[in-house]
Amino acid sequence: MNILDKLKRLGPGLVTGAADDDPSGIATYSQAGAQFGTGLMWTMTLAYPLMVAVQLASARVGRVTGHGLGNSLDKVMPKGIVIALIGLLFCANTINVGADLAAMGAASALVLPGSPHVFTIGFAIVSLLLQLFVPYHSYVNFLKWLTLVLLAYIALLFIIKVDWMAAATGLVVPKISGVAAVTAIVAIFGTTISPYLFFWQAAQEVEDINQSDEREPLKNKKSQAHDALSRIRWDTVVGMGVSTIVALAIMLGTAATLNAAGKTDIQSAADAAQALKPIAGNFAFAIFSLGIIGTGLLAIPVLAGSSAYAVCEIGGWSASLEDKPQRAKAFYAVITLGTVLGLAIDWSNVNPIKALFWSAVINGMVAVPVLIGLMIVVSKRSIMGDFVASPALKFFGWLATGIMAVAAVAMIVLSTPLAGS
Repeated sequence: MNILDKLKRLGPGLVTGAADDDPSGIATYSQAGAQFGTGLMWTMTLAYPLMVAVQLASARVGRVTGHGLGNSLDKVMPKGIVIALIGLLFCANTINVGADLAAMGAASALVLPGSPHVFTIGFAIVSLLLQLFVPYHSYVNFLKWLTLVLLAYIALLFIIKVDWMAAATGLVVPKISGVAAVTAIVAIFGTTISPYLFFWQAAQEVEDINQSDEREPLKNKKSQAHDALSRIRWDTVVGMGVSTIVALAIMLGTAATLNAAGKTDIQSAADAAQALKPIAGNFAFAIFSLGIIGTGLLAIPVLAGSSAYAVCEIGGWSASLEDKPQRAKAFYAVITLGTVLGLAIDWSNVNPIKALFWSAVINGMVAVPVLIGLMIVVSKRSIMGDFVASPALKFFGWLATGIMAVAAVAMIVLSTPLAGS
């Protein structure tokens, strides 16, 4: 198989990985680079195999069972707990949608004349219309092409002066310099391994089955297993690799510019872009701003869509981006509600940094039980048949669960004073 054929096999894993580097994630990675230089780059070296394991497990559930993660969790956890988790997922995703829309509006206002609020409304409308009226088979190709915007952050490294030796050291030598660094580490893991990504990738595997005349759930057609699981491995390894490389590029880029210049107080992705301008020049500033807008356009449908898939899976309602709104009313109602409420956050008096803090806390609370449920599902022969997870997948999956549990506890303990400030 040549490289072009391999690239054509990229899909849910690539889009999921790219969506992980949304404007809120960019803000987190920028804060880490600006405040700690290359000192926390090792967190992404550790996170990568954990991301791959979790997303492989999620994709495997969708492809083997033909059902999304919400449906599968309902088989191993009390329904009330699953409903509560999905409700919290919707809350966290909605806050993230609001934060991402606001970041896109702010970034646009930095490079174009106009009000950030007006740009924010425009992005919300465009994103919502695309989800409502563009069929899945076309929309998913749009999202795949949109992942190319992430190259902007890699390009940034070639127009600034980088200490590559410090970068190499930061990748492999753990460095924790106080409570602030621990808080940053928790934030990095929280934004990198997020529940909405689990639900989205599983749902996209189900979409791919439903939109094909040949594909069937692997439990029903084992002959498709070799090709399907091989494609999922390739797609997920590459997708999470892209996500990790971009996160590292953002950390390294802000370390080489903002940290080196002593600008360590970065509160948002737009702050990082604006701070870059006098240090790295207009071109670097424009690249960073373009990345914020592009990744937002990619991430918002993933955030809103993952909520809709999860709600409809547990409610037993039709859930597909291929369906027209009148055929999947509940699905599109959740997408619309999440986008509108997210937009309302931009117009409210809610402090966006405080909102993101609570979103991170909620995600931390949701991630651990969802991961526990996910690992039980992929290990259960009554659900997965002959396609239960391999020992390696179980090891890294449970390791990710343990690390996220520690991160969630640390987040609550270390950040409680911030919640009241």
